[in-house]
Amino acid sequence: MLSKRMLSREEEAQIGEEKEVRREDQEKINRFSRLHSREKGIDEQLKAREASNALNVRAAPPQQVTNAGLQKEKEDLEEISAELELADEDDKVPYRIGDSFFSLPVSEVQDLLSSSVERINGNVESLEEKLSGLRDEMRELKAALYGRFGRSINLEA
Repeated sequence: MLSKRMLSREEEAQIGEEKEVRREDQEKINRFSRLHSREKGIDEQLKAREASNALNVRAAPPQQVTNAGLQKEKEDLEEISAELELADEDDKVPYRIGDSFFSLPVSEVQDLLSSSVERINGNVESLEEKLSGLRDEMRELKAALYGRFGRSINLEA
């Protein structure tokens, strides 16, 4: 958590005189703030996305659906794949579609499971690409703003 404190006289002397905030500076600060908000949102999507949206397979009896990130969903699907490899081909396993469970053959569930893993991988890659682009632009804005204002501006979150 950030702590607020006043600058000491030495720190004030190092900063020098205050620089006037120009319109373009304020636009950069606002842009940085918007990018930072988007970055937090994408991080949240990667870390805490509702499992019921993407996790449709249960190889064991239905369990309570909890919030899990995309990475967790991917791990769960891979674990279920491993469990299904041990199941007999003639067995039927519960597969969730919406709020209902249907008993489907193992081979069909494995196909559906692999498509779910591919979809999740695509989602993760897409979000990570967006996050990378945001962070690059934030780095550029941070360098420009720190170059102009020095220690008199705080862009660390």
